[in-house]
Amino acid sequence: MDKARCPSPHATPELPVILRNQIKALGGFDVTFVIQKSLFKIDVSSDHNRLSIPLNHIQQGFLTPEENERLNSRGNGKKCADMEVMLIEPSLHRETISLRKWNMKKASGNSTSMYVLVTNWKSVMERNSMKENETCNSGLFESSPSWVSLL
Repeated sequence: MDKARCPSPHATPELPVILRNQIKALGGFDVTFVIQKSLFKIDVSSDHNRLSIPLNHIQQGFLTPEENERLNSRGNGKKCADMEVMLIEPSLHRETISLRKWNMKKASGNSTSMYVLVTNWKSVMERNSMKENETCNSGLFESSPSWVSLL
């Protein structure tokens, strides 16, 4: 599989042809580049089962107003709401995964927010041999249901 190329941290990576074809076959359109980040130790920890997407690293908004409102609400008495999205992995395997927004208070009294991909993340990480400090690119494309892809 060809790798995504991204010459600078602010450039949008080139979408591999095989992934473009997969997106097209799923009826997808309007691909939005979301983030490029190095995987942290916690992202590849089998004990944590999540990929963090810090809000301050997101290249551009990717949620509809309705999705944003949903993730900002508390779902059915839970600590935070989530929404299921379909994930296309670097291996092209498809997996259902949950997207959540976590708001965390700091000792200083300020708060910070991040999106996280949870539920089945450990399987995704293992299937794709993801390692700490590797670059991970993520994008979202429009279709029904919502899809996320990892490069």
